[in-house]
Amino acid sequence: MRACADTITRVLPGSDSNFVPRQGCTDVKRYSQHWPCLFPQHGPGRKHERSIVLAPWQNEIVRAEPWALVRGLIHSDGCRNVNWTTRMVAGERKRYEYPRYLFANESADIMRILTTTLDQLGVEWKFARPNLLSVARRASVALMDQHVGPKY
Repeated sequence: MRACADTITRVLPGSDSNFVPRQGCTDVKRYSQHWPCLFPQHGPGRKHERSIVLAPWQNEIVRAEPWALVRGLIHSDGCRNVNWTTRMVAGERKRYEYPRYLFANESADIMRILTTTLDQLGVEWKFARPNLLSVARRASVALMDQHVGPKY
């Protein structure tokens, strides 16, 4: 949250961001009439019901800093957790645990932006559901751990 607030202040200097406690979370807020200039995808209605397309200047930033996009998406609408399953080993059912990253979003456009970026970074992913992306391959989780880091 501090990194988010610091970034907002660097982008929009003049006043600090506010931390607003909510049940189960804390919002980082900063009011400005300039947000639509920085995020032209913003608009009325639900984001999964309107087109979300990056502007050319935003694509340049994503090309230059793809991990920043992935980290921001995972930290906002994703998580890293430990999943488990069972397997038969030598006739005995054994529990097997493994780390994975999940990202949930109803917007097909946002999912496309993330999956395209993950593909370019060599991260293997799959859809657990149409609105839920999973990264569970060991090498891809290690790559995500190296660049995304923990969500505080």
